[in-house]
Amino acid sequence: MTSSLPETIDDVQDMLRGANYVADRSLATVLYLSLKMGRPLFLEGEAGVGKTEIAKVLAVQLDRPLIRLQCYEGLDVSSAVYEWNYARQMIEIRLAEATDTADRENLGHDIFSEKFLIKRPLLKALEDSDQGAPILLIDELDRTDEPFEAYLLEILSDFQVTIPEMGTVTAKEKPIVLITSNRTREIHDALKRRCLYHWVDYPDAVREKEIISLKLPGADKRLSEQIVHFVQALRKDPNLFKLPGIAESLDWTNALTELDVISLDPDVINDTLGVLLKYQDDITKIQGSEAAEIIHQINEELGSDGGQS
Repeated sequence: MTSSLPETIDDVQDMLRGANYVADRSLATVLYLSLKMGRPLFLEGEAGVGKTEIAKVLAVQLDRPLIRLQCYEGLDVSSAVYEWNYARQMIEIRLAEATDTADRENLGHDIFSEKFLIKRPLLKALEDSDQGAPILLIDELDRTDEPFEAYLLEILSDFQVTIPEMGTVTAKEKPIVLITSNRTREIHDALKRRCLYHWVDYPDAVREKEIISLKLPGADKRLSEQIVHFVQALRKDPNLFKLPGIAESLDWTNALTELDVISLDPDVINDTLGVLLKYQDDITKIQGSEAAEIIHQINEELGSDGGQS
C-alpha cells in the first residue's frame, strides 16, 4: 500500500529522519512544495552531500518504486527512454517470410508494437504501477550533453514521451521527479524553470555530528567529535581541490571504527587520509605538519569541555 504524501513541512522532516536522513528546514520546505505542487525538484551541490540519498529515502518512506537514470556523457534516447528490439524484430520478419504469412502492412504494424519495445528509465517512469507513481531520479544531469537536456523538456513539462511508431505515451499520474547536479557545468535555464530548486550544502558541525550518530551509532563519541571538527576545518581550506562531503565523513568514521581507533592522532590521519580525500595533491598538503596542527587545535578545543557536544 502506497504511503500518503506528508501533510506539513514537519512531516517531511520526520519522514526523512525516520530513514536517518537529517534535513535542514529549507530542504524540507522545498521538498514539501515539490510533492504538494507536483513539480520536479532540482538539487544542486557538491558531490557527497546527500542529493541522491533523498530520492532513495523518498522511495522507501513513501513505498514507491525508485527509477534511476544515471547520466553520463553521450547519453541518448535509446539508453534513457526507449529503443526497439531490432534482433527480435528481424527474427519475427524471417519467421513470417519462411511460413509465407508475411503481410507487409500487418507485419509492419506488429513489429512496432509494445512487445518489441525495450523500455528505459524515462519511459518506465510514465507507466502505471500498483504502488503509485514512481520516484524518478535523474542523477548527475550535468554529465550529459545539452541536446539530451533539451529532450527532457517535453517530459518535465507534460510528463509524456512521443514514440513516432506508436504515438504519445502520457503518465496518468505524475512521477515524483528529482534531478541532481554536481555543477560541473551549468544547466540551461529552460530546464530549471520547470523545477523547484535547492542548493544542498555541506552540513554544519551540529548536523554532521547528528548524521554520524544516526548512521553509525556504534562509533566512539569522542572519535566522532574529532572527525567532525577535522572535516569542518578541511572545508575551510580554500587550497584543497575537492572538499570532503558527508559521504566521506561517514566512510572515514566507519574505517577508523573498523581499525578500533578511539582517538585521532597524526599517524592515524596520515595512514587513512585516502578514505577522506580523493586527490593526491590534497593528501600531500594535509599529511604531516598540517594534520598535526589541525588535530592539536581540535584537542585543545575539545579538552576545554571534555569533548562533549
